[in-house]
Amino acid sequence: MNVRHFGELEVIARSPASGPRHPAPLVFIHGAYTAAWCWDEHFLPYFADAGYDCYALSLSGHGRSRNRAHLDSYSIDDYVKDVAEVVDALPARPVLIGHSMGGMVVQKYLERADAEAAVLLCSVPPQGLMGSALGLMITKPNLLSDLDRMLNGGRPHPSSLREALFHQPIDDARLARYFQLCQPESHRAIWDMTLFNLPQPGRMYRPPMLILGAQHDHLIPPAQVAMTGAAYGLPYEVLPELGHGLMLERGWRPVAERIAAWLAIQLA
Repeated sequence: MNVRHFGELEVIARSPASGPRHPAPLVFIHGAYTAAWCWDEHFLPYFADAGYDCYALSLSGHGRSRNRAHLDSYSIDDYVKDVAEVVDALPARPVLIGHSMGGMVVQKYLERADAEAAVLLCSVPPQGLMGSALGLMITKPNLLSDLDRMLNGGRPHPSSLREALFHQPIDDARLARYFQLCQPESHRAIWDMTLFNLPQPGRMYRPPMLILGAQHDHLIPPAQVAMTGAAYGLPYEVLPELGHGLMLERGWRPVAERIAAWLAIQLA
C-alpha cells in the first residue's frame, strides 16, 4: 500500500508488482460515512494483482483528506471536483468505480467528463435517496435513527453497522475496527443526494457501465438498483448473499471477479 496525497486529498495507491499492466487505471470512490480505507481491505490488492494501477481517494472531509473539521460544507459537486482532481493527475483516462454515495458522485462526474468505463456498486439511484429513506422508515426504523445519529456526529451501536453493511458473518474484531474507521457524513451532501442535486442522465457521457447491487442490501435494496438500470436503459445484476458493504463482506471475491471479467471485455 502506498498512501499518497494528490494536493490535499488522501489517495491509497496500489500497482502491479510484475507482469503486464492494463493501460486504464482504476479510481475507486467510497460511500458515505467511510473513506479510501474500505477499498484497501480486499479490492485494491486484488485489482493490482490483476494488472491495474489502482487509486482510492478519500473525499474532502473524509479520512486524511483536507478539512475534516468542515465536513458539512461539502456538497456532491465538491466531491465531483475531488474526483476530477485525481483523474487529471493520472496518465490515462480511468475506469471509475463508485460505491453507494460514490456511485452518485460517479454519475455526477459523468455530466462533466467522460471515463473509460464506470462501475456502480449499490449506488444511490438517479432518483435519489428519498425512496431508500422511506423504505428504511417502514422496515428498519432503528437503523434509520442510528444513521441519523451518525450523520450528526454521534456513534451508533456496532450492531447497527453490522446490520447496515453486512449480511454474511463478520467477527467482532473486524467489526470493531470498521466501527472505529467510520465517520459522520456531510449534511449538505446527503440533501444533495435526496433532493437538490440529482443526476441528469440526459446530460451525461455514456461510457460502458456495469450496475451491481446486493440481495440483502437494506440501504440500497434491489428495487433501487433496478431504478438505476431503468434510468440508463441498461441491465443490472443483484449479487446473492451479500449486504450493502459488499467489498468488505467475507464473500467479496465474486464481486471483484465479476467486475474484472466485465472490464476484460470492455477494455479489450
